[in-house]
Amino acid sequence: MIMTDGKGRLKAAWTLVLLAPLCAEGAFTGISLPAVWLAFPLLIPIYGAGVLLARELVCRAGAGWPGLLLLGLAYELAEDGLGLQALTSPNLYGAAQWGRVFGVNVTYWESQIGYHLVFSVLIPVALANLVFKRHAGRPYLGRFGLIGTAIVFIVGIALTRLAIAGTQDPGYQEPWSVSVTILIAMLALGILALVVVPRLSLPRPTPFTRLPHAAMLGVVAGLAPIAFLGLIFPLRLGGASHGPAIGQGAWVAIPMLISLAVAITVGWLVARWSATPTFGDHHRIWLIGGALVGHSALAVASGIAGGQLVPTLALGAIVIALTILLLSRLARRSRQPVG
Repeated sequence: MIMTDGKGRLKAAWTLVLLAPLCAEGAFTGISLPAVWLAFPLLIPIYGAGVLLARELVCRAGAGWPGLLLLGLAYELAEDGLGLQALTSPNLYGAAQWGRVFGVNVTYWESQIGYHLVFSVLIPVALANLVFKRHAGRPYLGRFGLIGTAIVFIVGIALTRLAIAGTQDPGYQEPWSVSVTILIAMLALGILALVVVPRLSLPRPTPFTRLPHAAMLGVVAGLAPIAFLGLIFPLRLGGASHGPAIGQGAWVAIPMLISLAVAITVGWLVARWSATPTFGDHHRIWLIGGALVGHSALAVASGIAGGQLVPTLALGAIVIALTILLLSRLARRSRQPVG
Protein backbone atom coordinates (compact mmCIF):
# COMPACT_ATOMS: atom_id res chain seq x y z
CA MET A 1 0.00 0.00 0.00
CA ILE A 2 1.40 3.38 -1.03
CA MET A 3 0.79 6.17 1.47
CA THR A 4 0.12 9.77 0.55
CA ASP A 5 2.90 12.18 1.45
CA GLY A 6 0.81 13.62 4.30
CA LYS A 7 0.26 10.27 5.98
CA GLY A 8 3.86 9.29 5.39
CA ARG A 9 5.17 12.45 7.05
CA LEU A 10 2.90 11.95 10.06
CA LYS A 11 4.08 8.37 10.43
CA ALA A 12 7.68 9.54 10.18
CA ALA A 13 7.07 12.13 12.89
CA TRP A 14 5.58 9.57 15.30
CA THR A 15 8.41 7.17 14.53
CA LEU A 16 10.98 9.81 15.50
CA VAL A 17 9.00 10.64 18.65
CA LEU A 18 9.34 7.00 19.76
CA LEU A 19 12.89 6.48 18.52
CA ALA A 20 14.34 9.31 20.63
CA PRO A 21 13.48 7.87 24.08
CA LEU A 22 14.08 4.29 22.89
CA CYS A 23 17.61 5.01 21.66
CA ALA A 24 18.52 7.27 24.55
CA GLU A 25 16.93 5.54 27.53
CA GLY A 26 15.39 2.24 26.49
CA ALA A 27 18.64 0.87 25.07
CA PHE A 28 20.74 2.15 27.97
CA THR A 29 19.12 3.01 31.31
CA GLY A 30 16.32 0.55 30.53
CA ILE A 31 18.93 -2.22 30.77
CA SER A 32 20.79 -1.25 33.95
CA LEU A 33 17.66 0.19 35.64
CA PRO A 34 14.60 -1.72 34.34
CA ALA A 35 12.19 0.44 36.35
CA VAL A 36 12.73 3.12 33.69
CA TRP A 37 10.29 1.24 31.44
CA LEU A 38 7.48 2.05 33.87
CA ALA A 39 8.16 5.76 33.38
CA PHE A 40 8.65 5.46 29.61
CA PRO A 41 5.45 7.38 28.69
CA LEU A 42 6.73 10.28 30.78
CA LEU A 43 9.89 10.44 28.65
CA ILE A 44 8.06 10.81 25.34
CA PRO A 45 7.06 14.51 25.70
CA ILE A 46 10.56 15.75 26.50
CA TYR A 47 12.59 13.34 24.35
CA GLY A 48 10.23 12.76 21.45
CA ALA A 49 8.75 16.24 21.14
CA GLY A 50 12.10 17.90 21.85
CA VAL A 51 14.01 16.05 19.15
CA LEU A 52 11.14 16.34 16.66
CA LEU A 53 11.00 20.09 17.29
CA ALA A 54 14.75 20.42 16.72
CA ARG A 55 14.56 18.45 13.48
CA GLU A 56 11.59 20.45 12.17
CA LEU A 57 13.25 23.80 12.86
CA VAL A 58 16.49 22.70 11.23
CA CYS A 59 14.68 21.44 8.11
CA ARG A 60 12.78 24.69 7.74
CA ALA A 61 15.94 26.77 8.14
CA GLY A 62 18.07 24.54 5.90
CA ALA A 63 20.70 24.32 8.65
CA GLY A 64 21.59 20.65 8.08
CA TRP A 65 23.56 18.54 10.53
CA PRO A 66 25.61 21.49 11.94
CA GLY A 67 22.36 23.21 12.89
CA LEU A 68 21.02 20.01 14.42
CA LEU A 69 24.16 19.70 16.54
CA LEU A 70 23.65 23.21 17.91
CA LEU A 71 19.97 22.61 18.64
CA GLY A 72 20.98 19.30 20.23
CA LEU A 73 23.08 21.30 22.69
CA ALA A 74 20.08 23.52 23.40
CA TYR A 75 17.95 20.41 23.93
CA GLU A 76 20.46 19.03 26.44
CA LEU A 77 20.38 22.30 28.38
CA ALA A 78 16.58 22.19 28.44
CA GLU A 79 16.47 18.63 29.75
CA ASP A 80 19.34 18.60 32.24
CA GLY A 81 19.31 22.28 33.12
CA LEU A 82 15.66 23.35 33.19
CA GLY A 83 13.98 19.96 33.62
CA LEU A 84 16.13 17.78 35.85
CA GLN A 85 18.19 20.67 37.31
CA ALA A 86 20.98 18.09 37.34
CA LEU A 87 23.63 20.49 36.04
CA THR A 88 23.75 22.30 39.38
CA SER A 89 21.98 20.04 41.88
CA PRO A 90 24.27 18.86 44.71
CA ASN A 91 22.11 15.76 45.24
CA LEU A 92 20.53 14.34 42.08
CA TYR A 93 22.25 11.19 40.74
CA GLY A 94 25.22 11.97 42.97
CA ALA A 95 26.40 14.09 40.01
CA ALA A 96 28.15 16.56 42.31
CA GLN A 97 30.52 13.76 43.33
CA TRP A 98 31.56 13.15 39.72
CA GLY A 99 33.30 16.53 39.51
CA ARG A 100 31.98 20.00 40.43
CA VAL A 101 33.38 23.42 39.52
CA PHE A 102 31.80 26.73 40.63
CA GLY A 103 28.57 24.95 41.48
CA VAL A 104 28.28 23.20 38.11
CA ASN A 105 28.48 19.40 37.81
CA VAL A 106 30.97 19.59 34.95
CA THR A 107 31.79 15.89 34.63
CA TYR A 108 28.13 14.94 34.52
CA TRP A 109 27.51 17.73 32.02
CA GLU A 110 30.24 16.50 29.68
CA SER A 111 28.85 12.97 29.76
CA GLN A 112 25.34 14.20 29.01
CA ILE A 113 26.34 16.52 26.17
CA GLY A 114 28.03 13.68 24.31
CA TYR A 115 25.32 11.19 25.20
CA HIS A 116 22.31 13.29 24.24
CA LEU A 117 23.83 14.67 21.06
CA VAL A 118 24.46 11.16 19.74
CA PHE A 119 21.73 8.96 21.20
CA SER A 120 18.86 11.41 21.80
CA VAL A 121 19.26 13.55 18.67
CA LEU A 122 21.60 12.43 15.87
CA ILE A 123 20.91 8.69 15.80
CA PRO A 124 17.09 8.92 16.05
CA VAL A 125 17.01 11.55 13.27
CA ALA A 126 19.38 9.50 11.10
CA LEU A 127 17.24 6.38 11.63
CA ALA A 128 14.05 8.26 10.72
CA ASN A 129 15.77 9.49 7.56
CA LEU A 130 16.69 5.92 6.64
CA VAL A 131 13.23 4.52 7.32
CA PHE A 132 11.45 7.37 5.54
CA LYS A 133 13.86 8.24 2.75
CA ARG A 134 11.21 10.09 0.79
CA HIS A 135 10.94 12.68 3.56
CA ALA A 136 14.61 12.96 4.56
CA GLY A 137 15.53 16.62 4.85
CA ARG A 138 11.89 17.71 4.53
CA PRO A 139 9.59 18.89 7.36
CA TYR A 140 7.23 16.28 8.75
CA LEU A 141 4.77 18.76 10.24
CA GLY A 142 2.78 21.77 9.21
CA ARG A 143 2.68 25.06 11.11
CA PHE A 144 0.10 23.93 13.66
CA GLY A 145 1.88 20.63 14.17
CA LEU A 146 5.10 22.54 14.85
CA ILE A 147 3.39 24.77 17.40
CA GLY A 148 1.78 21.76 19.07
CA THR A 149 5.14 19.98 19.25
CA ALA A 150 6.72 23.02 20.92
CA ILE A 151 3.93 23.12 23.51
CA VAL A 152 4.31 19.38 24.25
CA PHE A 153 8.06 19.86 24.68
CA ILE A 154 7.52 22.66 27.20
CA VAL A 155 5.03 20.45 29.04
CA GLY A 156 7.65 17.69 28.97
CA ILE A 157 10.18 19.96 30.66
CA ALA A 158 7.64 20.79 33.35
CA LEU A 159 6.76 17.12 33.85
CA THR A 160 10.44 16.25 34.15
CA ARG A 161 10.86 18.94 36.80
CA LEU A 162 7.82 17.78 38.78
CA ALA A 163 7.84 14.00 38.34
CA ILE A 164 11.55 13.22 38.28
CA ALA A 165 13.47 16.07 39.90
CA GLY A 166 10.55 16.75 42.23
CA THR A 167 10.55 13.19 43.59
CA GLN A 168 14.24 12.26 43.45
CA ASP A 169 15.58 15.66 44.53
CA PRO A 170 12.64 17.35 46.29
CA GLY A 171 14.67 19.78 48.35
CA TYR A 172 16.51 21.50 45.53
CA GLN A 173 15.38 24.55 43.57
CA GLU A 174 17.67 25.81 40.83
CA PRO A 175 18.68 29.47 41.36
CA TRP A 176 16.79 31.81 39.04
CA SER A 177 20.09 33.22 37.78
CA VAL A 178 21.06 29.76 36.53
CA SER A 179 17.72 29.27 34.80
CA VAL A 180 18.01 32.65 33.09
CA THR A 181 21.56 31.87 31.97
CA ILE A 182 20.41 28.55 30.51
CA LEU A 183 17.55 30.25 28.64
CA ILE A 184 19.94 32.85 27.20
CA ALA A 185 22.34 30.11 26.13
CA MET A 186 19.51 28.17 24.47
CA LEU A 187 18.39 31.32 22.63
CA ALA A 188 21.95 31.99 21.44
CA LEU A 189 22.32 28.40 20.22
CA GLY A 190 18.98 28.68 18.42
CA ILE A 191 20.04 31.87 16.63
CA LEU A 192 23.35 30.31 15.64
CA ALA A 193 21.66 27.15 14.37
CA LEU A 194 18.72 28.68 12.51
CA VAL A 195 19.98 32.09 11.41
CA VAL A 196 23.78 32.09 11.25
CA VAL A 197 24.60 28.54 10.09
CA PRO A 198 22.30 28.58 7.01
CA ARG A 199 24.06 31.74 5.80
CA LEU A 200 27.56 30.34 6.21
CA SER A 201 29.51 28.47 3.57
CA LEU A 202 30.90 25.81 5.86
CA PRO A 203 33.89 23.87 4.50
CA ARG A 204 33.15 20.30 3.56
CA PRO A 205 35.21 17.70 5.46
CA THR A 206 38.10 16.25 3.51
CA PRO A 207 37.04 12.81 2.27
CA PHE A 208 39.19 9.71 2.60
CA THR A 209 40.62 8.16 -0.52
CA ARG A 210 38.84 4.93 0.35
CA LEU A 211 36.60 3.71 3.12
CA PRO A 212 37.46 0.83 5.44
CA HIS A 213 35.10 -2.13 5.53
CA ALA A 214 31.68 -1.17 6.91
CA ALA A 215 32.19 -3.56 9.84
CA MET A 216 35.25 -1.57 10.87
CA LEU A 217 33.12 1.56 11.04
CA GLY A 218 30.76 -0.35 13.30
CA VAL A 219 33.60 -1.42 15.58
CA VAL A 220 34.87 2.15 15.94
CA ALA A 221 31.34 3.42 16.62
CA GLY A 222 30.83 0.66 19.19
CA LEU A 223 34.03 1.37 21.09
CA ALA A 224 33.46 5.15 21.11
CA PRO A 225 30.61 5.28 23.69
CA ILE A 226 32.33 2.61 25.79
CA ALA A 227 35.50 4.73 25.93
CA PHE A 228 33.75 8.11 26.24
CA LEU A 229 31.23 7.16 28.91
CA GLY A 230 33.36 4.47 30.51
CA LEU A 231 35.93 7.06 31.56
CA ILE A 232 33.56 9.56 33.17
CA PHE A 233 30.38 7.62 33.91
CA PRO A 234 29.86 6.20 37.46
CA LEU A 235 30.90 2.62 36.77
CA ARG A 236 33.07 0.98 39.41
CA LEU A 237 33.57 -2.75 39.49
CA GLY A 238 34.20 -2.47 43.22
CA GLY A 239 30.56 -1.49 43.74
CA ALA A 240 30.74 2.24 44.43
CA SER A 241 27.65 3.96 43.10
CA HIS A 242 28.86 7.53 42.63
CA GLY A 243 31.75 9.17 40.87
CA PRO A 244 33.49 8.47 37.56
CA ALA A 245 35.06 5.11 36.98
CA ILE A 246 38.53 6.67 36.97
CA GLY A 247 39.92 9.47 39.12
CA GLN A 248 38.77 11.51 42.10
CA GLY A 249 38.90 15.21 42.91
CA ALA A 250 41.01 17.29 40.53
CA TRP A 251 42.29 14.10 38.89
CA VAL A 252 38.88 13.71 37.22
CA ALA A 253 40.10 16.34 34.74
CA ILE A 254 42.32 13.68 33.14
CA PRO A 255 39.57 11.21 32.11
CA MET A 256 37.42 14.21 31.12
CA LEU A 257 40.09 15.40 28.69
CA ILE A 258 40.61 11.89 27.33
CA SER A 259 36.85 11.48 26.81
CA LEU A 260 36.74 14.83 25.00
CA ALA A 261 39.62 13.72 22.78
CA VAL A 262 37.76 10.48 21.98
CA ALA A 263 34.61 12.42 21.04
CA ILE A 264 36.50 14.86 18.81
CA THR A 265 38.49 12.12 17.10
CA VAL A 266 35.48 9.92 16.37
CA GLY A 267 33.45 12.92 15.23
CA TRP A 268 36.27 13.88 12.85
CA LEU A 269 36.41 10.33 11.48
CA VAL A 270 32.64 10.14 10.97
CA ALA A 271 32.62 13.53 9.20
CA ARG A 272 35.38 12.42 6.79
CA TRP A 273 33.83 9.00 6.23
CA SER A 274 30.48 10.63 5.46
CA ALA A 275 32.12 12.96 2.94
CA THR A 276 33.71 10.06 1.03
CA PRO A 277 31.81 9.45 -2.26
CA THR A 278 31.45 5.71 -1.63
CA PHE A 279 29.82 6.25 1.79
CA GLY A 280 26.22 5.04 1.71
CA ASP A 281 23.34 3.74 3.79
CA HIS A 282 25.18 0.46 4.40
CA HIS A 283 28.00 2.31 6.18
CA ARG A 284 25.56 4.61 7.96
CA ILE A 285 23.66 1.65 9.41
CA TRP A 286 26.87 0.03 10.60
CA LEU A 287 27.84 3.27 12.38
CA ILE A 288 24.43 3.56 14.05
CA GLY A 289 24.34 -0.12 14.97
CA GLY A 290 27.83 -0.08 16.42
CA ALA A 291 27.06 2.94 18.59
CA LEU A 292 23.76 1.49 19.85
CA VAL A 293 25.27 -1.90 20.65
CA GLY A 294 28.27 -0.26 22.31
CA HIS A 295 26.23 1.89 24.65
CA SER A 296 23.92 -1.05 25.47
CA ALA A 297 26.97 -3.17 26.29
CA LEU A 298 28.16 -0.45 28.67
CA ALA A 299 24.72 -0.47 30.32
CA VAL A 300 25.10 -4.23 30.85
CA ALA A 301 28.48 -3.67 32.52
CA SER A 302 26.97 -0.92 34.69
CA GLY A 303 24.09 -3.17 35.78
CA ILE A 304 26.44 -6.02 36.62
CA ALA A 305 28.66 -3.66 38.62
CA GLY A 306 25.55 -2.65 40.54
CA GLY A 307 24.81 -6.27 41.46
CA GLN A 308 21.91 -6.85 39.01
CA LEU A 309 23.50 -9.75 37.15
CA VAL A 310 20.57 -11.84 35.87
CA PRO A 311 18.06 -9.11 34.90
CA THR A 312 20.80 -6.99 33.34
CA LEU A 313 22.15 -9.84 31.21
CA ALA A 314 18.64 -10.86 30.14
CA LEU A 315 17.50 -7.36 29.21
CA GLY A 316 20.83 -6.53 27.61
CA ALA A 317 20.71 -9.63 25.42
CA ILE A 318 17.13 -8.83 24.34
CA VAL A 319 17.86 -5.18 23.54
CA ILE A 320 21.08 -5.91 21.64
CA ALA A 321 19.48 -8.78 19.69
CA LEU A 322 16.50 -6.59 18.73
CA THR A 323 18.83 -3.78 17.71
CA ILE A 324 20.82 -6.05 15.40
CA LEU A 325 17.69 -7.69 13.99
CA LEU A 326 15.89 -4.43 13.21
CA LEU A 327 18.95 -2.76 11.73
CA SER A 328 19.61 -5.84 9.58
CA ARG A 329 16.09 -5.55 8.20
CA LEU A 330 16.62 -1.84 7.63
CA ALA A 331 19.83 -2.60 5.74
CA ARG A 332 18.02 -5.00 3.44
CA ARG A 333 15.27 -2.46 2.89
CA SER A 334 17.76 0.33 2.17
CA ARG A 335 19.10 -1.62 -0.81
CA GLN A 336 15.69 -1.35 -2.49
CA PRO A 337 14.84 1.74 -4.55
CA VAL A 338 12.56 4.32 -2.98
CA GLY A 339 9.02 3.76 -4.33
